[in-house]
Amino acid sequence: MEELLISMVKGLVTDPDAVKVTVDEPDEEGVIKFHINVAPDDMGRVIGKQGRIAKAIRTVMRAAAVRHDAKVVVDID
Repeated sequence: MEELLISMVKGLVTDPDAVKVTVDEPDEEGVIKFHINVAPDDMGRVIGKQGRIAKAIRTVMRAAAVRHDAKVVVDID
């Protein structure tokens, strides 16, 4: 799932080398937390107008997590 997130975000930004994704261990409820770090200039591209792109990224990740019987949260730092 991490590879999916990285490929989605790298396709959106102008500086794909600055994209970093960190993954936290599952918490007591089994939720895996992904943190996306991008260059400051690309932050608007990842969030989108009114957060539409960020919401779409989270939706795709939740759909991928269902296939693996997992729960995920995506944070954009």
